[in-house]
Amino acid sequence: MTEAGKGVVAMAVACTIWGLSPLFYAMLSHVPPLEILAHRTIWSLVTFVAYLGLQRRLRELPRALGGPRRFLLTAAAAAMISVNWFLFIYAVGVGRTVEASLGYYIFPLVAVAIGAVVLREGLSRVQAVSVALAAGAVLVLTLGLGAAPWISLVLATTFGIYGLLKRWVEAGPVVSVTAEVLLFLPLAAGLLVWLGVTRGLGYTASDVVLFVLSGPVTAVPLMLFSYAAKRAAMATVGLIQYVNPTLQFLCAVLILGEVVTVWHMVALPLIWAALGLYSWATLRPASRPAPP
Repeated sequence: MTEAGKGVVAMAVACTIWGLSPLFYAMLSHVPPLEILAHRTIWSLVTFVAYLGLQRRLRELPRALGGPRRFLLTAAAAAMISVNWFLFIYAVGVGRTVEASLGYYIFPLVAVAIGAVVLREGLSRVQAVSVALAAGAVLVLTLGLGAAPWISLVLATTFGIYGLLKRWVEAGPVVSVTAEVLLFLPLAAGLLVWLGVTRGLGYTASDVVLFVLSGPVTAVPLMLFSYAAKRAAMATVGLIQYVNPTLQFLCAVLILGEVVTVWHMVALPLIWAALGLYSWATLRPASRPAPP
């Protein structure tokens, strides 16, 4: 298999893990989301540190946090990914995985909008239409459901800002995310100690096993994504990412028994049309000048 082929396989596996993750976190729905996030932080840090240790790259961690600019960028990225993780866990726990999946469908278009506003990247006509269609889908849900799909919007926005911040972080993807989780370790450990002292944790053996597994469930797809991004074409990586929200949506409806309203059935085609246009604009070859 070629290196590009290995990258495609790695990306497909990563997106499959992400897409099936609602089933994992549904098994912990009896635990408050903040506690799950604390355990996820601790055990993903253990996994990342073990991985970097095997690669003998732990010495890169201090450099990732050295200096005010690097520290602040890493702290801001850590805040964005922590909010994103928490909200996803919360959405699964309260039976709103469909709304979470919509957030990850909308994310590429939010990223385009952030690029246009913050980085002054020009929007093509097709990209502008894609963003407008996604905005129309959000408007449909807001009017139909009587409230904005805030879970979708916050998930897409926090992940978009996280991606923006990662552009400015100098460390590699695995080192930088390890540094981000490391910064939140005192908060995560402090919360669990406080809960243990004030009310007791009272976890079952299966809870503990799932908490430990949340480390690899978090870390492995990120490592696979990093591997894929270096080998497969970015357009291919971008398209395969749609496997993630599609599997999340199917898990929510077919396995977790969530209800899809008529408003979701109107909004989803709008989002899929927007993604179709966006993907077409990404994949089409640049027009070549006519020969003299």
